[in-house]
Amino acid sequence: MIRKGLRPAFRLGFDFSDSDVRFRRVFRFRRSWVAIAILAVMDAIFLFPAITTFMQAAGQWSQFDSLFDLTAALFLSAWLLGWSIAPLIMTTILVLLLFGREVLRVRQGVVEIMIGLPGFGLWATFDVTKMRNLRFEEPPKKSGKSWRGPHLTFDYGANEYSFGSGMSPGDVSLMRNEIQMASGKVVRRGEATPEELEAQWEKPALISEPAGETAAAQPAAPVSLVSPSTLALIAANLIPLAGTVFMGWRLSDVMVLYWAESAIIGFYNVCKIAVIGRWMALLAGPFFIGHFGAFMAVHFLFIYTLFVQGAHNSDGGGDLTRVAALFMSLWPALLALFLSHGVSFFTNFLGRKEYLSRTVQTQMSEPYSRIIFMHLVLIFGGGLSLVLGEPAPVILGVIVLKLIFDVRGHIRERSRGQEKARRRSKAQGKTSEKVLDKPG
Repeated sequence: MIRKGLRPAFRLGFDFSDSDVRFRRVFRFRRSWVAIAILAVMDAIFLFPAITTFMQAAGQWSQFDSLFDLTAALFLSAWLLGWSIAPLIMTTILVLLLFGREVLRVRQGVVEIMIGLPGFGLWATFDVTKMRNLRFEEPPKKSGKSWRGPHLTFDYGANEYSFGSGMSPGDVSLMRNEIQMASGKVVRRGEATPEELEAQWEKPALISEPAGETAAAQPAAPVSLVSPSTLALIAANLIPLAGTVFMGWRLSDVMVLYWAESAIIGFYNVCKIAVIGRWMALLAGPFFIGHFGAFMAVHFLFIYTLFVQGAHNSDGGGDLTRVAALFMSLWPALLALFLSHGVSFFTNFLGRKEYLSRTVQTQMSEPYSRIIFMHLVLIFGGGLSLVLGEPAPVILGVIVLKLIFDVRGHIRERSRGQEKARRRSKAQGKTSEKVLDKPG
């Protein structure tokens, strides 16, 4: 959602005593002991499996000497990472319910409001001359502000901001006088000026628009077979083809390489989640790493057992030295695939602004459809190769089939993103026309 109007300055910081502060007041959160008790029970229920899994994972990491042991440790760690998000959120909320507070500080010309714990929290700084219509509010039950109870609200640009809890109508004039006396400025009444409503909130530098909304709405050239990202993808996929023809790569090398490519896709997907979600990525990122990491750990064990070790062979549960040597022999192809997906990330996702048509939820699930379908093709071809004794033509067929699927999927994904961008641009144009057609 794009927010407009004046934007307060946000920062994380401490609540140190400061001689510049002329007025300070603490508002403690209202405590609902019923809600606290329910949340504490739920938190304990979620913490118990997290603690037991942590102990199991620690035991696995303390001593392992085979791939199977390492896979178990990775799977437990990934599961723990994904599961821990829920108790982490509940514990944070519980601590805030017990000890949370707001702090209002007034300096010369500015008001600072902190929400957090004693001594530390998120600060928002407001220009007093831009604050408007300080008023008393009693929120309806089951609303987004019901946790505050009676509180004070003021307008700032196109948005509303609230503070306090357990306030009374008489606190409006008292608080207004304190703010005005301490800041030396007046909290005005009335409507905002056009300048206070027009400004759009700035985006982080990583995804800022170089030429405003008009530049973002310009249609980009469609991705084709000769686009840089497509050529990089083709070049990276030709390396296993050359390895099979000139270096005698076996089916096991190709399968491990493509498993590693899935891990590379997962890495860049975390980067995409960070661009789209920003602060939300602190929760969404670990959750994705948890379930994707568990999937990848079990998937590699399956590939190793079936294609590397062989269904009828055994090397003591998967010798780690052999596994490490297998990856080291593939490093040129791994580097090429990493660079190929990096080119697509920078030229398409960032350069073509594909992030504008994505959400964190859709981005978290995006890699699975491609990876699962791709590996179904590979496993089918790999099974055929094993039955026929791994003839080179069958392995080459698997590589070519995977290349064709990759290129088609790459171009199709870019086309879907362009279509979404066109629909969004068209919708924005209709909205602008409606605004211009309004009388007055």
